[in-house]
Amino acid sequence: MRTRVRFADTARGWIFYFVLAVTLVPVSVAIVVTSPFSAKAPFAVARAWARFMLGVARSVCGLDFEELGMENFPADGSPVLVMSKHQSAWECFWMFARLPAKMSFVYKKELHFIPVFGQAVACLKMTAINRSKGASAFDAFMQGGKASLARGSWIVLFPEGTRTAPGQTVRYKTGGARFAEATGVPIVPVALNSGSFWPRNSIGKVPGRITVSVGPVIATQGRSFEAIQDDVVSWIEGEMRRIAPEDYAGSPEAVS
Repeated sequence: MRTRVRFADTARGWIFYFVLAVTLVPVSVAIVVTSPFSAKAPFAVARAWARFMLGVARSVCGLDFEELGMENFPADGSPVLVMSKHQSAWECFWMFARLPAKMSFVYKKELHFIPVFGQAVACLKMTAINRSKGASAFDAFMQGGKASLARGSWIVLFPEGTRTAPGQTVRYKTGGARFAEATGVPIVPVALNSGSFWPRNSIGKVPGRITVSVGPVIATQGRSFEAIQDDVVSWIEGEMRRIAPEDYAGSPEAVS
């Protein structure tokens, strides 16, 4: 279902991005400055900023959210691989702000070339890969992901590889399932419908309540990546059709 963006939605969107632009540089500098002295401070700064931006999205753009299944995240903070639907940039803020453990995004290494912001991202010691390198990109993910797990971080991966529009179904990439097969780290799947309110390629933000649904832990120890992949895709896409049925009327199932 195509989201209709009105003039007022666009105006609110501009205000949101103005606040983001004004705060991004000082937050990035704070992350870079604190990183040599503390392993926890840079992430704490990033988390506080993400919570602030979620608040701006709520107060300025009318973007609220509800959370289902948060109890499915391990209460003891034990490492997991979070594999999430990806429809907008909103979920990046949500992951930083709301995951109950330090997290490590799998992201494009090219972000490091953005002045100040890129240096801040590097200081967070997440998992950077060069997608253009093919097989070596997966090797980098394996090494960086294992290092993140060793530091006690949860890994966050968007298995579709890019943002998808509401109702769109794509073939999920297998890197996450292969990583889980190799390491035995359990997976927590996440479904969300942020794209219905934060449309792709649009400044406008449509007021409404985003639903984030966290699924039960998927065991991976001793299982093939094909079986793991099937479970991830089946749960996420099935849950998407439950929380946003209007977006999937007549749409085919995703192919794992």
